[in-house]
Amino acid sequence: LCCCEYVDRRGERNHLAACCCDCEDLDEGCERWLTCKSLPPGALERITATVADRLRVPWFSGAVKVNVSLVPPLVLLPVFLHVAALHFLLGLVILTSLPVLVLWYYYLTHRRKERTLFFLSLGLFSLGYMYYLFLQEVVPRGHVGYTQVVAVTCGLILMLVALSRAKKDPGYLPISASNEKSSHQGLPNKSVKESSNGLHSITMLGAASSRAVNGEAKGNAMMSAKEPGGVKKDWCTKCQLVRPARAGHCRLCGRCVRRLDHHCVWINNCVGEQNHQAFILTLCCFMLTAVYGIILTLHTICREQTPFVALFYCPGAYSDYSSALLFTCVWYSAIVTAGMGYVLIIQLLNISYNVTEREARLALRDNAGRRLLGGLVIDTGQYNRGFLCNWSHFWSLGSSPPQRSAEDIV
Repeated sequence: LCCCEYVDRRGERNHLAACCCDCEDLDEGCERWLTCKSLPPGALERITATVADRLRVPWFSGAVKVNVSLVPPLVLLPVFLHVAALHFLLGLVILTSLPVLVLWYYYLTHRRKERTLFFLSLGLFSLGYMYYLFLQEVVPRGHVGYTQVVAVTCGLILMLVALSRAKKDPGYLPISASNEKSSHQGLPNKSVKESSNGLHSITMLGAASSRAVNGEAKGNAMMSAKEPGGVKKDWCTKCQLVRPARAGHCRLCGRCVRRLDHHCVWINNCVGEQNHQAFILTLCCFMLTAVYGIILTLHTICREQTPFVALFYCPGAYSDYSSALLFTCVWYSAIVTAGMGYVLIIQLLNISYNVTEREARLALRDNAGRRLLGGLVIDTGQYNRGFLCNWSHFWSLGSSPPQRSAEDIV
């Protein structure tokens, strides 16, 4: 392949020069739009799939596909912020609508069970763009010292390092070769009835295991035995394996994760046993760096006000376009920081009570937990051993590789 060629989703060789040609669905859609006719079922999905497949950039070994979800933050965020800096009312409307649009897109992808790089792209580009404006607009005014710039830079680097660790394996449970082979063959599994939470009853475990291993239902029925701590294991119908206590299946990743907390769209990865500490460290570094950067920027554009007062009342903020842009970015950063701060508080409270986000949701659904601190935390009471013991347990997560049980070895 040359730098402008690629193999499309149909397995055919194609060229970037022909990216606007040979699209029957698009031609039919335009014709129906001109004649005021409705599109046939599935036409819009086929057009979107074709456009996404042809959105590529030239590369040495062939044109590389660009993820469509990466594009909107890179284009729309600078445009929205610069438009919001033109007038106070424009800033109020845009800064109010941005969180609504992000939440709408989150619920849209969450309902469709889709993985997207939109939120990760939005977060990383927001950090980079805010840091660029900090160096380009705030530092040249002479009110920020060299050590303060170094502090912001080090905080940003530490956050990115922690983020790279949080993006790694959260503790996926290994899938046996027989299960992988059966999943690739697409064999249906209809002999076991699925419950509301995606788990089969323990009494039907032998029937599902017999087909996956060697047909001995009685021997595999013993896989529902309790762990040494007295906690029952679960059978995952999707991964076809017995998972240990506190493990859960992520419907977005399609894998079971040890001590699954939740799937975080901002890092496009699950938060589990192996990366929960790095996730908390990422949030802490982000909060400290963002708050410090906001304070330095407010001190620069509103020197006569304290940072908290300047956030709501800064008379000279719209005296020039540069100050208006900085003030708009401060409010944008404050909104994002407030949202991440709420997530961090919930995480710290959950750790203090040794409960995961997944366990809290299940407890709410089954009315099996106590609401504490105004409903901010749900104490299931199952793993709570006290504040110090809970935090000691959290810092020991992932310190030693999990031991494989006899059932996993078999």
